Amino acid sequence: MPSQYRPQLLGWIDDLDKGTNYLSGADDRLLYANDNYCAFLRKTSSDQIFYLFIFTIVIISYFLIIAIYIYFFDVLIIKENIEIFLVITSCLLIYTIGMYLTFISEFYQNLFTRRGCPIIFNRKTNKVYINESYFFNFTSFKNPIHFLQPNKKRIKEYDWTDLHGVVVHNFSTYSLNTTILMVCEPGTHKTIDHVLLDPLRNGIGSYQVWGWVNNFMCFNDLISLNDGKYTWEQETPFKKDIIQDQGWPEWMVEAFNALSPEHLTEIKQKYHVQ
Repeated sequence: MPSQYRPQLLGWIDDLDKGTNYLSGADDRLLYANDNYCAFLRKTSSDQIFYLFIFTIVIISYFLIIAIYIYFFDVLIIKENIEIFLVITSCLLIYTIGMYLTFISEFYQNLFTRRGCPIIFNRKTNKVYINESYFFNFTSFKNPIHFLQPNKKRIKEYDWTDLHGVVVHNFSTYSLNTTILMVCEPGTHKTIDHVLLDPLRNGIGSYQVWGWVNNFMCFNDLISLNDGKYTWEQETPFKKDIIQDQGWPEWMVEAFNALSPEHLTEIKQKYHVQ
């Protein structure tokens, strides 16, 4: 049965249900949680280093292949090996497209991720906040100009009601799965944006952060506010280490702790946010 969200993502495995979810695990992704909001990082330092190493090798190999191709270009033409030339050129073109769609984006995503690129969930206002590189967003595949702006960020506020979880796989030998939040038009299944929640997990682990977030948003006692790197009493160190100097708008940092939709409206009016 296909995904109910359109357009469906390549590698789709499952649509995830909202509500209380007993399959829950903060693991090493939960940074901080208090009674108002929680913060999950989406890239651990070890993952960043590992994938940077892998993709650096891939990119260097690509340029070596280009150099070899240029070196033998004249040989192929002079000897009139047109069929071989066309086959090699076609393979190189396909490889180049693959590099553009996957490897370079992944390389940039790991290289320019700052402090785990946290995602914030406020359960009292039902709002979700991100401050991330464009390479966390699928539009980086469509607009080559983003590759010339590696530090460019997108800062967004979403309604939790409009976010729906899906799991996709990356077609690798290890079958690593990623949980993605589909941002839909209110009351529809039409996807207008994507947010990475929990990238590159093995099997059942790809469902556990989704479970923790749902339990948190439902005020379920199955989760503990002290499951993260920082305990609920350590909000000041958390903000200093993770949030400060990362370009978060002042109103948004204050909105993390908004106690109600009305309180959030007051904060936005204070900072003249539309």
